[in-house]
Amino acid sequence: MPHLLFSLRGVPEDEAEEVRELLSEHSIDFYETSAGNWGISMPALWLNDQTQLQQAQILLHQYQKQRALTQRALYEQLKKEGKAPTLLGNLKHNSIRLLVYLAAIGLVLYASIKLIFEFGFTVP
Repeated sequence: MPHLLFSLRGVPEDEAEEVRELLSEHSIDFYETSAGNWGISMPALWLNDQTQLQQAQILLHQYQKQRALTQRALYEQLKKEGKAPTLLGNLKHNSIRLLVYLAAIGLVLYASIKLIFEFGFTVP
């Protein structure tokens, strides 16, 4: 019976590729499912052989510890160089999206307040 080993939802492509390579290097038999056409299925790596579960979990645990250390070091390096992503930088980079969200929020607030006053709510 297949066993869920590693969910790929929200995982960066480079990390997913490294996990696939890690499993292949250690001859662990797995298969992958995608999110499907509408993105509602579960993208994941599954084990075919239950006897390899413990070995695969140990390998993944070691890999994730190492990845956390390298990603933290990369972030610290970017921070020192002043290239680390910031909230203000993200807002500048996605300014159109920000404006669309603000417009949508404003429209919802306007419609809500207008409906309240149209149904007879009066300020005492």
